[in-house]
Amino acid sequence: MVTRSKGVVIGFWIATVLFCLQIGFTAYAQLSLPQVAEAFTRLGFPGYFRVELSWAKFLGVALLLAPVPARLKEWAYAGFAITLVSALIAHLAVGDGPASWSWAVGTGVLWGLSYFFWRRLQPPVATA
Repeated sequence: MVTRSKGVVIGFWIATVLFCLQIGFTAYAQLSLPQVAEAFTRLGFPGYFRVELSWAKFLGVALLLAPVPARLKEWAYAGFAITLVSALIAHLAVGDGPASWSWAVGTGVLWGLSYFFWRRLQPPVATA
C-alpha cells in the first residue's frame, strides 16, 4: 500500500491543474487566434502542424486529468516534454527573445512540478 501525503496530493493537483490550464489555453490559442497562427508560420511550421499539435495537447490534458492507466499518463508527460523543449528550441533558433520563449519555460516548470508530484504518488516498482 502506498502512503500518500496530503501535501503531495495537493501539490500534484495544484501543479497539474495550472499546467493543464496553461496547455489548454495554448491549444485554444493555436486553433483560434490569427497572431498565433502567424507565429507558427514565422517559426517555419506548416499550418496543419498547428492544428495537429492543438488536438494532441487537448488529448494529453484529458489523459492527465482522467483516471487512466499510468502508462498513458507517462506518454502524455513525455509528449508534453518533447513539445515544450521543441517550442523553446524553435524560438531560440529564430532569435526570439524571452518575451516569446518564456511561456514555454514557465509551462515547463509547471510540467516538472506536476510530473514530480505524480511520480511521488506512484507505487514503488518491484525489483526481481
